[in-house]
Amino acid sequence: MIPVKYNYRNLVVRKTTTIAAAFGLALVVFVFAAAQMLGNGITKTLGRAANPENAIVLRKGSSAEMESGIEENQVNLVLAQAQQIGASKKPPGVGEVLVVILMDKIGTTNGVSNVTVRGVPEDVFAFRTSAKIIEGKAPTPGTDEVCVGSGIRGRFKGLELGQSFDIKKNRPVKVVGVFSDEGSAFESEVWADIHTMRTAFGREGYVSSVRVRLDAASKFDAFKALVEQNRQLGLSVQREADYYAKQSEMTADFLTIMFTMIAVLFSVGAMIGATITMNAQVANRQREIGTLRALGFSRGSILTSFLLESLVLAVLGGAVGALASLALSFVKISMVNAGTWSEIVFAFEPTPAIIIRAMVLAGFMGVVGGFLPAIRAARVSPIEAMRG
Repeated sequence: MIPVKYNYRNLVVRKTTTIAAAFGLALVVFVFAAAQMLGNGITKTLGRAANPENAIVLRKGSSAEMESGIEENQVNLVLAQAQQIGASKKPPGVGEVLVVILMDKIGTTNGVSNVTVRGVPEDVFAFRTSAKIIEGKAPTPGTDEVCVGSGIRGRFKGLELGQSFDIKKNRPVKVVGVFSDEGSAFESEVWADIHTMRTAFGREGYVSSVRVRLDAASKFDAFKALVEQNRQLGLSVQREADYYAKQSEMTADFLTIMFTMIAVLFSVGAMIGATITMNAQVANRQREIGTLRALGFSRGSILTSFLLESLVLAVLGGAVGALASLALSFVKISMVNAGTWSEIVFAFEPTPAIIIRAMVLAGFMGVVGGFLPAIRAARVSPIEAMRG
């Protein structure tokens, strides 16, 4: 077996080709890891908005809150049924109104996008205990005061503490507080008083959804059966986690597929680059290879040595790309979520599994890219090499 230090020396001596090949592999790993982290970020952002004990009630046939409409008198019936099954916490649930409005984005010329505005009751912070006011104050019930999520704060005109904006034409509201919710999708929303929202959008007597917090997740099936068996209500019940999983599925899958396709295209280029690099090294090291063969090293040893060199090169490049991708965890970006057609802010979410997959990809590219040059090196005749 050829000593590993021989491969190490070759990589160090040929710094230019080593760096060039490693950079190409690092770029592929970076893009691949970023794609995985991006999809995971959307899933986790929406997933954090879900409580395992929470159920969401929508109008039957509605796939999202935007499509749903529930009469106010039905809200009380739903909450009464929840308490019958087991919802002893105060409040047991909340009815909310959800609308999407068009707002001007900051930092773009004539850029606009949709923003989710949620009409919430005064006890919303008692129900969503993970949501906290981090600056300013909570809106006063029954007023035109609102609070904005920390994720969307300052990204649109008027969404900064102390500023105002119109939720509807000639219906201004003032931002008096900023809240956080452990990085969930709620941080991409504006929360306004439910009565203000109903009046502004002509939805008196209706809510978009009802959220109920049961004493235990195991009581969900009983609550679902109790609500849905009442056909006069015409309501459907989902676990909050399942609801948000469906909301994130389309966007997360789209981004993951798109970036993975880019990574695949890049990987083909990287493998071709690795093949060219290793082929060039074989051509420049004909005499060395011949000497090794003359010293008694077998074709298999030569093949293994060059494959190992290509693999080490790939792992080095992959490690650089993987480490660079971890820096994206500090980056927050916004885009329109296909589930709500409104702006959502999320971060890249790395996991050990993503980094491992990226490194496996790097190793695969190294082996594939170095295989043909390694075979070529193994076939070098020691006599011809020494003559050359």
